[in-house]
Amino acid sequence: MFELIFSHPTGIVLYLGVINLIAAAVTVYDKKQARTHGRRVPEKNLFTLAILGGSPAMLVTMHIIRHKTQHKRFMLGLPLIILAQLIIASLVYQSTH
Repeated sequence: MFELIFSHPTGIVLYLGVINLIAAAVTVYDKKQARTHGRRVPEKNLFTLAILGGSPAMLVTMHIIRHKTQHKRFMLGLPLIILAQLIIASLVYQSTH
């Protein structure tokens, strides 16, 4: 399955689209839970979604809905994850072309 998704550019774009939608939705859900004192999404789950590729949408969503913007862990961590992902993607691309 992994090879099927990541062996073609369309699969990569589809994967990134889906994981970013999920990351944005989970971020909005966590904000709603914070407002209503409901059960929150653990930070490790938010970071896992970011590492899996949802970091761009999560960071943008957090700024739009003003969620966790005072948490340096997220406001520094998410851009660093994005930077690391870009570096890795660049290295993978260069090694295959």
